[in-house]
Amino acid sequence: MQVPESMPGPAIDCVGAVVFDEQGRLLLVQRANPPAQGLWSIPGGRVEQGEDARSAVRREVLEETNLDIEVVREVGTVLRAAPSAGHYVIRDFLAVTSDPGRLRPGDDAADARFVRPADIGDLPVTAGLVEALQEWGLL
Repeated sequence: MQVPESMPGPAIDCVGAVVFDEQGRLLLVQRANPPAQGLWSIPGGRVEQGEDARSAVRREVLEETNLDIEVVREVGTVLRAAPSAGHYVIRDFLAVTSDPGRLRPGDDAADARFVRPADIGDLPVTAGLVEALQEWGLL
């Protein structure tokens, strides 16, 4: 992926999880911390040193939602400017959970819920979320 000149500085590796329940609802978390505090997005975060992307996405979902997931496949990558310096390179993965009843917000999430795709527009979501999911054929 070509990094635009408007995003100079180091790349920060991140992951995100696109998780649907058996009713076709999308898992969203309300961010408790900057950046995007108060906005809704898919769960995810930074890849820790020595961690592979699939392990990172499983860890992030567990921390933010209390859900165990199985990664199905990578669906796409987005770039976002980091608030301090550099830019986030976010690899997003389609995943499934076998026990959606365990859902509860974790330390990085003010709230977590499954949302019908038709209702996502009713929530204040992070910039580019809906467009990326539509581009990847997931909404």
